[in-house]
Amino acid sequence: MHRSRVSALLIDTPGPEAAAAAAFWSAALGAPAVPVPGEEQFTSLREAIPGLVTAVQSIDDPNPRFHIDIEADDVEAETARLLALGATRIGRWLECRILRAPGGHLLCVLPVHSDPDVFTSLARTWS
Repeated sequence: MHRSRVSALLIDTPGPEAAAAAAFWSAALGAPAVPVPGEEQFTSLREAIPGLVTAVQSIDDPNPRFHIDIEADDVEAETARLLALGATRIGRWLECRILRAPGGHLLCVLPVHSDPDVFTSLARTWS
């Protein structure tokens, strides 16, 4: 048995356009754009979507996209669950498992990184 929840919405943007995208989304969503210390590829859009981390991510890909992060208290179990539902494994970055859902959308499965009380109150339990 494990638990997981959607924890983040990432606005993946080609590197040269990331600053302009962060400025646009900041203004569009009424959320301050704040660089994430130590993780230069991310610009946080603080409180843009309550309960979710929202950020612009600079990527080395010419194709912009959105992707979600799912945090889990058992990354391997959550990855296996999603693969059984039809996702395919794309790769791995640090502790993150990168998957592609049916329909082509990217998603990442990563260890719990939110406040433990938030995770406990919002996570779903899977058997």
